[in-house]
Amino acid sequence: MEADDELCLCFHVTWRKVLNYIRIHQVQLPSQLHECGGAGTGCGWCRKQLERLTNQCRESPPSADEIEEWLRARTPNKAQYAEGRATYRKSIGDQPRD
Repeated sequence: MEADDELCLCFHVTWRKVLNYIRIHQVQLPSQLHECGGAGTGCGWCRKQLERLTNQCRESPPSADEIEEWLRARTPNKAQYAEGRATYRKSIGDQPRD
């Protein structure tokens, strides 16, 4: 995954924005990330990723210069992520938004 790819596909919040928000605001709980552009408050698909990122960053978040490399080592590729979300939304009966 690239830093400027969307983590929260409902509200178009990027991985970079979430990681920087975690670092700057010293986020301790994933629920605090709703203040980061509404991340995690839409369909729910990204909530597990938000929880994972919060846990991984609690002790040592990546610096702004390390985000790209840090993400490549810890996240799925963009196509896998989008496919997983589509499957998730079907499983909860959510209709795609146009």
